[in-house]
Amino acid sequence: MLKGDLVFVAREQGQPAGYIAMGRQDDGPIVVEQLFVAPGHERRGIGHRLLAYAEGYAIAERARSLQIVVEEGNEKARSFYRRSGFVPVGPELFELILPMPD
Repeated sequence: MLKGDLVFVAREQGQPAGYIAMGRQDDGPIVVEQLFVAPGHERRGIGHRLLAYAEGYAIAERARSLQIVVEEGNEKARSFYRRSGFVPVGPELFELILPMPD
């Protein structure tokens, strides 16, 4: 994780099951630096829940978007982010435009 990131940890039955680390510079988008689901906890919706939590946090922080860098060859991750509403805005950059709270 990068120093200064905000980290949310998911737990299952008291055990760490994954985390999401995010950063933000000034009033720009919130950037997901890492999303990790621990071995043995895959395919249980943990990644989706962590991403939804990050989205809620970003909306509360009045960020315009949530962004993540995904390597071009990582089709599994790229598909996951597309299914989660992100769209590619560059060769390795995906973005989710967020609603602005009232």
